[in-house]
Amino acid sequence: MIIGVPKEIKDNEYRVSMTPGGIHQLVEHGHTVLVEKSAGAGSRFTDADFAEAGAALVASAEEVWGQANMVVKVKEPLPAEYKYLRPDLVLFTYLHLAAAEALTRAMVDSGVTGIAYETVELANGTLPLLTPMSEVAGRMSIQVGAHYLERHAGGRGKLLGGIPGVRPASVVIIGGGVVGTNAAQMALGMGARVSLMDINLDRLRTLSEILHGNFETIAANPYTVARAVRYADLLVGAVLVKGAKAPQLVTRKMVAEMKQGSVIIDVAVDQGGCVETTHPTSHSEPTYYVDDVLHYCVPNMPGAVPRTSTLGLSNATLPYIIKLADKGFAEAVSADKTLALGVNTYQGHITYQAVAEAFGLPYKPLTIHN
Repeated sequence: MIIGVPKEIKDNEYRVSMTPGGIHQLVEHGHTVLVEKSAGAGSRFTDADFAEAGAALVASAEEVWGQANMVVKVKEPLPAEYKYLRPDLVLFTYLHLAAAEALTRAMVDSGVTGIAYETVELANGTLPLLTPMSEVAGRMSIQVGAHYLERHAGGRGKLLGGIPGVRPASVVIIGGGVVGTNAAQMALGMGARVSLMDINLDRLRTLSEILHGNFETIAANPYTVARAVRYADLLVGAVLVKGAKAPQLVTRKMVAEMKQGSVIIDVAVDQGGCVETTHPTSHSEPTYYVDDVLHYCVPNMPGAVPRTSTLGLSNATLPYIIKLADKGFAEAVSADKTLALGVNTYQGHITYQAVAEAFGLPYKPLTIHN
C-alpha cells in the first residue's frame, strides 16, 4: 500500500501524523510511505529523519494525496483539502464530523472512506486513539488556564495554588473522563481547589478514591452546575459524547454570573463545545471575552506541544495503520470491530449514527463490499 503523510495546514498545527519510527515499521512491512517535505518540522522531525527511515519525500500536498491509497493525518481536512477527497481513498485522522457539517457533506459527496480516530472504540468502551490527545488536552487546560488567570494575560490575577494565608483558585471541571481526570490531577498538583462534576456516580466514586488533596466530586445537574460555575475562577469543559456533538451544559446566563476575569477552557469545543458562549478559536487568536469572562477555545490544543503529542498519537495509531496497510481496508475492518467503529463515511454514506443525527442526514450501517 502507498501511505501518504501530508503537512498539516490548520492554524499553528505543528503535529505530524507519523514518526520516523512508525514509517520504518511500515517500510519493513513492504509499504511505501510518501511524506510531504517539512511535514515534521513543527515536531522537530527533519526530512532527513524521515528519509533515513525509508520514506519517499515529495514536494507538494497534491502529490501526497494524489498518489496515496491511504492518507494518515492529525486533523480533519480543511476546505482547501476537500478537492483531494475521492472514492478510492482511505482517510485516517481526527474528523469530529458531528461538529462539522460542511466537511461531513464534502466527505459524503466525494465518496471517501473516512475513519475517525475519535470513534475507534474498544469492547470496554474506551477510545484508544482519542485517549493520548485527551491526556494532553486535559493537562494543558490547567497549564493554559493558570496562565490566563494572570492579570497581564487578561484574567483575575490569581495564582492557581495560592500561598499560605491566601486561598488558592477554584477550578471547576465538568466531565470526569480522560480530559477531566488529567485536568484534575494537574490542578491538584499545582495546589488548586478542585471540584469535578459528572452524571456518572460510579465514576465520581472512583475519582474520589484515586484523587486526593483539596478535591471534591459533585453530581452534575443544571442546579449544581450553575452553583459551581458561579464560584469558579477556572472552568474546564471536559464533556464527551462519543462521536456526537457535545451537550451545552453551561448557559449564557451562567456565564454572565461568573466572576469578572474568570477563565473558561472549553476542551469540548472540537465537538461543538459544552458552554453556550464558546466557539472555536485558534492558536493565533486563542481568546475572547463574553461578559468579562475570558474564553479559550482552541480545538487543537495539543498542537501547541507537538513533540509530545506526535509521539503520543503515533504510539496509539501505528498498530491500526499497520493493520490497514497489511490487510487492506475491507479485510482489516471486517476482522476488527474496534476499527470498524471508526468508519464514519463509506461509499457516499454516513456510517456513524451520531454524525447523521447531528445534521438530520441519512444513516447507513457499515456494510463492507470486498
